[in-house]
Amino acid sequence: MATTNTQVLLASRPAGWVTEDNFRIVEAPMPEPSEGEALVRNRWLSLDPYMRGRMSDAKSYVPPAALDAVMVGQTVGEVQASRHPSLVPGDTVLTDLGWQAFGVAPAKTLRKLDVSRIPASYYLGVLGMPGITAWFGLFDIGAPKAGDTLVVSAASGAVGSVVGQLGKHHGCRVVGIAGGPAKCDYVVRELGFDACIDHKAGGLSEALRAQCPDGVDVYFDNVGGPILDTMLRAMNLHSRIVICGLVAEYNATEPYGYRNLRAVLVKRIRMQGMIVFDWADRYGEAVAGLAALVASGKLRYRESIVDGLENAPKGLIALLKGENFGKQLVKLA
Repeated sequence: MATTNTQVLLASRPAGWVTEDNFRIVEAPMPEPSEGEALVRNRWLSLDPYMRGRMSDAKSYVPPAALDAVMVGQTVGEVQASRHPSLVPGDTVLTDLGWQAFGVAPAKTLRKLDVSRIPASYYLGVLGMPGITAWFGLFDIGAPKAGDTLVVSAASGAVGSVVGQLGKHHGCRVVGIAGGPAKCDYVVRELGFDACIDHKAGGLSEALRAQCPDGVDVYFDNVGGPILDTMLRAMNLHSRIVICGLVAEYNATEPYGYRNLRAVLVKRIRMQGMIVFDWADRYGEAVAGLAALVASGKLRYRESIVDGLENAPKGLIALLKGENFGKQLVKLA
């Protein structure tokens, strides 16, 4: 077993785009569990767009990541030593131990996972925060009805890919928005969306009119910025917009100036932001529904994997630039 613990620290706060210089890799002493705790060796690290917000010190729904501390993030790992009867060495657990090879946490904060039928990494993606976000954002806020037109931005990503497939199973016409022909082809051919618009090709308004001739009833937004502004014009009367992420704005040094907010008033659009923590007492409901779809082959899922903890900064930068397909993960050695 290793005698030191590799950690990735937040060294500085980004001004604009995240760079590798915002992180520092260090070797720390191997932690030891106290009474009621467990030592976990991380096997998978989740990379998510929200991390860009945590790197800033702007006021938000959670405190910012601390400078010179382990960068925040969920992991799936294996218990190495336990001083609590609920966990034994070899158990696979979901943790909030962040960007490090090993970590110690109270056993009560670690969720034991069943990996006998489902890969461990799925609990960071389709059966984890992204999948749960898709489930409650679509059904509780979007409230789609059979026959509705649903548009999803970042449609090939961890959240968007699940939202679109859930919408199809619910009887919606589903149109994705993604960046580049390869992603659009994947969204239609592999995920089963009815159509996908390449926002990098230009002419988004015209493409929306062509693919959504009767307007849009539900828009699930993961990006904000110009795409959200354009979508406001395409929405129907009494339509719903789910604000899940604003990745197009996270690295901006100036706020985006929206021009079409009047549509919210004129069309009586219900637009609501969502933070998945608000559904914490119902996570089991979403996981059960998603797991059934995965097990039956009705929910397709893809991972983008970076090898090695030292490459986690590169992976996050790639994610923020939209270079990932599906869920972005780091596989730890």
